[in-house]
Amino acid sequence: MSSSDGHPMAGEPEAGRADRSLPERSAPKLSVPAIRDRKHGGEPLVMVTAYDAPSARVAAAAGVDIILVGDSLGMVVLGYEDTLHVTMEDMVSHTAAVARTGPPQVIVADMPWTSYHEGPAKAVTNAARLVRAGATAVKLEGGTKRLKVLQAILDAEIPVMGHLGLTPQSVHAMGGFRVQGRNRADGKMLVEDAIAIADAGCFAIVLEGIPEDLAAQITRSVPVPTIGIGAGGECDGQVLVFHDIVGLGGKRAPRFVRRYADLEGLAGEAVARWATDVRAHRFPSAEEAYH
Repeated sequence: MSSSDGHPMAGEPEAGRADRSLPERSAPKLSVPAIRDRKHGGEPLVMVTAYDAPSARVAAAAGVDIILVGDSLGMVVLGYEDTLHVTMEDMVSHTAAVARTGPPQVIVADMPWTSYHEGPAKAVTNAARLVRAGATAVKLEGGTKRLKVLQAILDAEIPVMGHLGLTPQSVHAMGGFRVQGRNRADGKMLVEDAIAIADAGCFAIVLEGIPEDLAAQITRSVPVPTIGIGAGGECDGQVLVFHDIVGLGGKRAPRFVRRYADLEGLAGEAVARWATDVRAHRFPSAEEAYH
């Protein structure tokens, strides 16, 4: 048994304890202006989701540039079929959990459905709640129809990341989780939306679920970085869900996901071995008991 910070409790045996530390990547802390400036060259930006303290510690130690507390937590860790059930209370709680680990990265928190759809005043109030919970910036979905809300949040000195293409909060309006911008008219609209929210002051834009050539066109058209997910390799950066990367996202993964580990399988094996030891009276041993 260990304390919450991972250090052994008084009297806990040290022998045989594995080194659980992660190799840290030397990377300068990026501010919001520094992220915006990465449009002008350098390495692609790396953003990963984190929904709790353990995943935040892993992301920070891995040296990513941005940690996103996404409303995808509704599907990934809360078991919903979409993001529409995620509340402000959920986002505040999970953002605070990530922030309490003190990562050097910029923390971007998603504004959940209806938190910014009812006018600028409510949007500013909700964005401020996320900042007070520990977010550096907020992210909201939509293009030109969000300009009044976007401007109000920016006027409150809260940085905003945009999100275009497959916007999960519009899942019913889109008829499901479908690739967007396949025809010329829809593609033109997405380019116009990207230019509009970039000109309004977004410091970066997530492009999700759109054709690679359209993502490339948008990336060339805006003065701020684009961060792709299911949008090909021509964006200024990439984002994936932490659980998808490490193999905790279930058996089926979207086409754009590349898994780098199978932690779900390893965890299942570990728990099964422990259960076997308990049933065979091999756990706990004398070394694992207090005397």
